[in-house]
Amino acid sequence: MKLGFIGTGQIAKATILGILGSDLKIDRIYVSQRNNNISRQLSKKSKKVSILKDNQEIINKSNWIFLSVTPNVGDKILKNLKFKSSQTIINFISTIGILQVRKYIKVKAKIVRALPLPPISLRKGPVPICPPDVKVKNFFNHLGTAVEISDEKLFTNFWCMTAMMAPYYEMLNTLSKWLSSKGLKKTDTQKYITTLFSAMSEDAVVNSKKDLKILIKNSQTPGGLNEQALNKLRKLGFYKLLNKTANNVLERLKKV
Repeated sequence: MKLGFIGTGQIAKATILGILGSDLKIDRIYVSQRNNNISRQLSKKSKKVSILKDNQEIINKSNWIFLSVTPNVGDKILKNLKFKSSQTIINFISTIGILQVRKYIKVKAKIVRALPLPPISLRKGPVPICPPDVKVKNFFNHLGTAVEISDEKLFTNFWCMTAMMAPYYEMLNTLSKWLSSKGLKKTDTQKYITTLFSAMSEDAVVNSKKDLKILIKNSQTPGGLNEQALNKLRKLGFYKLLNKTANNVLERLKKV
């Protein structure tokens, strides 16, 4: 199978790195020379990666095409590209839905929305796909955990959660800086904070079939430090602000 990537940003890069590290049987991966730095990095990783001059050439040579450009770029370029009805189009674009892509490409190709994040390079993390598709599900299960969503309106809610990636890293950064301000080395504090939250996340995944309230309860003791920190953040409205922020992002997505 031959894959083509329209757009060579961080998500495309992470996806391709995940593919190269997986046991997927891929003959060739075509990327654009638009982002020359990333394209060259990927081509050095594997002989399977080829840099092509333009997007149409990528489409002409590929079985599956991954749309990994910003919404603004997608609105500009998709209507000028020619696709084949036999191709599968994987849409990574946040605010361009299936119907809009179909209007742009004007052929009855298979279109599936997918939502990978940077950890896909490590072949970790969930990848929501919509609509459900056996081949696409199998593909992304090699790169993480495919989550099939039937309703595209419900699929939009997952984009709200992806908006929490930068805030999450900012929380790690803030806590790491706090430790550093107490006289500890930055390298030590960053290693501690990142591995601490990684371990807690793994524990949460193992126990994900249980109600998360159980983890909250079991992680604190009466009068303990965790109880103190949790109650303080609740009084400050920290968790209510998380919901408010998610709703704010959702409103933006609904307006598109």
